[in-house]
Amino acid sequence: MPAECKVMLDSDSVSEKQTSSCRLTTALLVFTLCLAAAAAAAVLLFNKQHQEPQGDENSLDLHHTLRQISNVRAAIHLEGYYNPMRKNSVEWKPQVDQFHSQGGFELDHNEIVIPQRGLYFVYSQASFRVSCSSGEDDLSSHNSLVHLSHTVKRWSSTYESDDRNRKYETILHSIRTACQKTSSSDPDQEGKWFSTVYMGAVFNLSQGDRLRTVMEERMLQDLEDDPGKTFFGVFAL
Repeated sequence: MPAECKVMLDSDSVSEKQTSSCRLTTALLVFTLCLAAAAAAAVLLFNKQHQEPQGDENSLDLHHTLRQISNVRAAIHLEGYYNPMRKNSVEWKPQVDQFHSQGGFELDHNEIVIPQRGLYFVYSQASFRVSCSSGEDDLSSHNSLVHLSHTVKRWSSTYESDDRNRKYETILHSIRTACQKTSSSDPDQEGKWFSTVYMGAVFNLSQGDRLRTVMEERMLQDLEDDPGKTFFGVFAL
């Protein structure tokens, strides 16, 4: 009997050890699963944090592009033509060739109207085809030396004048000499000569200011009005 009792006690001890071992194994398994779950959560959080800035950056780029589209700078570009009915200026026409207008610019009575106060670059070009002659006997003739000029004038409400008696002031003026030939000139270059007068500068203009061009009537008949040769424009800075 004592021996059996001892055996019984040893069996209980082994059972307790097995139970403890199972509990430890279960605890380790649960701990491992917890670690795996935490690691997976950390990976998901990391990926989300790195993906969100990219989305924000794309959104910022889109908003920046939209702002650029909505904040288009004011500009106008006109092509010029010869109109026999207009005696002192090129005829500026919209809706032809390279014409464009945005930001509130208007063409009124052959004049550009400034939409709002600010700095603007004003430019204009006039191209001519003039007849030239050569030879010692022709050097003193009218066609041996031709003066070409082009002018841009401004009217502003800041001037001391009323709308009925508008006083225009010159803001751009250019003049050049063409057809200065000698008897030794290349005979192949006889006949028509082509010359261009270009000018441009920055001005501080007010809303409602008007810009117009002026040219001598005698030069208008020699105007080159093919696309891209004679133009007038303004754009905001």
